[in-house]
Amino acid sequence: MTKAVRYRQFGGPEVLELQEIPEPHAAPDEVRVRVTAAGLNPMDWQITTQPDMAARFGITLPAGFGSDFAGVVDELGAEATGFAIGDRVYGAAIGRSVADFVLVNAAHLWPTPEGISDEVAATLPVSGLTASAALAAIGLRTGDTVLIGGAAGGVGIFAVQLAKLAGARVLGTASERTFAFLRGLGAEPVAYGPGLADRVRALAPEGITAAADLFGREAAETALKLGVAPERISVVADGPAPPPGVRKTGALDAGPGTLERIADAIHSGEITVPIAATFPVEQIREAVMTQAGRHVHGKIVVAL
Repeated sequence: MTKAVRYRQFGGPEVLELQEIPEPHAAPDEVRVRVTAAGLNPMDWQITTQPDMAARFGITLPAGFGSDFAGVVDELGAEATGFAIGDRVYGAAIGRSVADFVLVNAAHLWPTPEGISDEVAATLPVSGLTASAALAAIGLRTGDTVLIGGAAGGVGIFAVQLAKLAGARVLGTASERTFAFLRGLGAEPVAYGPGLADRVRALAPEGITAAADLFGREAAETALKLGVAPERISVVADGPAPPPGVRKTGALDAGPGTLERIADAIHSGEITVPIAATFPVEQIREAVMTQAGRHVHGKIVVAL
């Protein structure tokens, strides 16, 4: 027997249980990973609370929990290629990552570079791919002044740094308590909420040229108000449909090689990954409550 976080009904963190389950084994085309760390994302707890969202990902009850993970290959199916027993890897397995073992196709795994911890690697797939896709959708380029909504969140920390690497000036919406944190990542913070357009004008009187809204629609609507063309605005969060012409995107839209480039940038020190807190798997409910509170600076990781 082995352990996995699972739930039998939809609801908040209270429905999550660390359960004993039969040990899984790799099918012919699968790789089994012994998970050491799982990075949490908003989509993880949103799936547990929203049956419609769970259905979009093909998740039915009872279900597992989590998406991103890192660990070590410890079993290979007869037809699985590209990895060997003992390889350090990271990847995504929606609805299954917070468990001792994860079974995945090799196409959903990446080698963990030397010098990058499992804790950091476990934060990369969903957030890194989503951030890259949000910036690619608006054609971000050197000389842009971009407004990033939700800049201090798990996706935001990657979007801010990727935008800076692309040569853009970055304005990031956040609560005032996160301003120092955002400045450390290279963003110019601006408080979200009523009056955002006026605060952006004061910070960038020459105007902004693009926007990526990673949480809700406020930044996107503000950018439209400030005259940014809809095709240079992207949104990624679930919610109402974006205004006409605004690009809706997500992790699946990221281009090939995205995670490899992000990992290289982390290894070279061009991107940092702030880990706000690490919880043992036995404290999964506390970890989810902390992540869902949206007041953390960086990523939440569960250790297995």
